[in-house]
Amino acid sequence: MRRIIIVGLTVLGLVLAIQLPAQASARMQFGEIWYNSPGSDRGGATSLNHEWVQLHNTSGARITMTGWTLRDASHHVFTFGIFTIKPHAYVKIHTGPGRNTQADLYWGSGWYIWNNTGDTAILRDNHGHQLDKCTWTGTSRGFLFC
Repeated sequence: MRRIIIVGLTVLGLVLAIQLPAQASARMQFGEIWYNSPGSDRGGATSLNHEWVQLHNTSGARITMTGWTLRDASHHVFTFGIFTIKPHAYVKIHTGPGRNTQADLYWGSGWYIWNNTGDTAILRDNHGHQLDKCTWTGTSRGFLFC
C-alpha cells in the first residue's frame, strides 16, 4: 500500500510540474499596443520607443518568460532573454533601443515593427505554443486595447 501511495504521489508531482507552467503561461495576455507613435516616423529612438506592446500577467503567480517570443505578421521576432514577470504585473516591449528593466524591455530595432495600417501581434511560449494574438486593421488613434 505504501508503495502505491509513493508511486501515486510521484505521478501527481510529474503531472503538476508539466501542467502548472502551461497554466501560468496561458495567463499572459496582450494589454495595450501602441502601434503608431506620435509625430512623423523618422526612426529616432524616442519615436521608436513610443511604439510598444504591453503584456499583462493576469495570474497570481510569477511567470518565467525566458525564450518566449513576440512577433508580427512580417516575422519580426523579439525573443525574451532571462525574464520573470511578477503576479498581476505588466511589461512593455518598446521597439527601439534602451536599457531593460522589470517594467520595460527594448527590442533594439532601428526601424518600426508594427504597421500603422494593420498588423498582428503574436505571443508564443518557449515551446512555440501561441498564448495570445491581437490583430488590427486600418488606422485609428494609433493604439488599441487587445
